[in-house]
Amino acid sequence: LARLIVELMPDEPEAAGLLALLLLNESRMPARTGDGDLVLLRDQDRSKWDRTLIEEGDAIVRACVRRNDPGPYELQAAIQAVHCDAASFAATDWPQIVTLYDQLMATMPTPVVALNRAIAIGEVDGPTAALSALDAVAGALDSYHLFHAARGAMLRQLGERKAAKEAYERAASLAGADAERRFLNEQIQELSAAGA
Repeated sequence: LARLIVELMPDEPEAAGLLALLLLNESRMPARTGDGDLVLLRDQDRSKWDRTLIEEGDAIVRACVRRNDPGPYELQAAIQAVHCDAASFAATDWPQIVTLYDQLMATMPTPVVALNRAIAIGEVDGPTAALSALDAVAGALDSYHLFHAARGAMLRQLGERKAAKEAYERAASLAGADAERRFLNEQIQELSAAGA
């Protein structure tokens, strides 16, 4: 459908941005689950990523960048391209991702974008900075499981096991997908075993 939209609207940059975003997201699908369980980006087997889709998505993103007036889909696609181009999680250009999220916040200032930006900030400046950014959107995202999961991860990194466990428990109570609930319950069990 996105390809058809691009064909019908060849001069619409956001149509191309949407296609690139879908291609880059789809390229990582084979690695996102293992035996029905959620696999985090940092743990994904990147050899399972579809390089053909990544190359096609990257080419579209480069064409969008040359226009120098990105819209929300183009920026989201650019963020995905940075992830897809990294040889490993550790090699990800997190400062570039934060910069792209800053631009995305300027065009689409939603709490979910702010959440994702906070996670990227955590990779650049650490979990304390991420928690500060998360606090800014806490009211808007209190019923969103990924907000609480992100808080749990940052609190865990800081060694605040009890608070991390509580955040994961809240996330698990809100999660809709079985794989997400299983993952969150594993985090809770690990923290309980560690004395949280």
